[in-house]
Amino acid sequence: MVKTGIVYHENYLKHDTGDHPESKMRLIDIMMLLEETEALDKLTDIHPKKATIDQVGYVHRVSYIKELRSRCQKGIDRLDVDTIISLDSYDVALLAAGGVLSAADRVIKDLDNAFALIRPPGHHADSDQGGGFCLFNNIAISTRHVQLCHHLDKVLIIDWDVHHGNGTQNIFYDDPSVLYFSTHQSPLYPGTGAIEEVGVGDGEGFTVNVPLPVGTGDMGYIYVFNEVLAPIATEFKPDFILISAGADAHFADPLGGMDLTANGFGLLTNMVKMIAGHACKGRIVAALEGGYDLTGLSYSILSILNSLGDLEININEPKPIPKDDLSDQVRNRVRDVRKVQAEYWDI
Repeated sequence: MVKTGIVYHENYLKHDTGDHPESKMRLIDIMMLLEETEALDKLTDIHPKKATIDQVGYVHRVSYIKELRSRCQKGIDRLDVDTIISLDSYDVALLAAGGVLSAADRVIKDLDNAFALIRPPGHHADSDQGGGFCLFNNIAISTRHVQLCHHLDKVLIIDWDVHHGNGTQNIFYDDPSVLYFSTHQSPLYPGTGAIEEVGVGDGEGFTVNVPLPVGTGDMGYIYVFNEVLAPIATEFKPDFILISAGADAHFADPLGGMDLTANGFGLLTNMVKMIAGHACKGRIVAALEGGYDLTGLSYSILSILNSLGDLEININEPKPIPKDDLSDQVRNRVRDVRKVQAEYWDI
């Protein structure tokens, strides 16, 4: 029997963003669906603790940490045009980072995998600045944590958020111990994540970007995972896998233009489970990033959890599913990615 954990805390709702798309309603609606489907009864509750300043400092500069704390203490503000902070945001951001840390600790100790249902998200946060709705880079902090505290050498980060995780890429761009793999809509914010962005120095070849055209659906994503992720991850042989599990590639999302379905997210999760089963004893931690259509988001997270925990819940989305096919654009993009990555991997 698979033992899957879930991280959640009511304090995640205290990050007050008003009517911003990244609002507390995202978590409220997800939790409602997990309760209605009795999924929560089949999951192990993980109580998150705040990350310490030292832990956040694994990837963030002390000057930025202090600046964020100071600005949050002043009340409602904006880090940039898109990123709202409020009085409790600093503490909630520490709890979000700590949620992923707590999930990683439990997976290493006694669970098979886990999902961190947290906010604010993190993959746009760089070492010295936040942005794109993100304050601390939750996934990056946990990557360093499993390496430094649990002595796991190689970490694979899979980022399927519709937006490229520029912060995560930048943090590990010269690091051969972290393989960063991203699928993202292109063109779209933040404008990074080109195929040719492969890392620098010792880290060259350990960044894999697959920018995808508008309208890519389940078949396209599965093709990418089969043709690019699977062979590279198999060769890399990670000791731990972290997923930046944004759900804004869902077909109903207002901030993206992709056609992934909730069941599609489950299929991608199954593929990652297969990689993890062969490479790292099944150890996976997924953490919420984006996702702004409340219904699409909720069903997508349910589907991911359904796959992680073998919950055997029938996922029936209430919205009509778009027609799906594997386009020539996607095939050509994958061909281009494989050509670039063939310099570094047996692909």
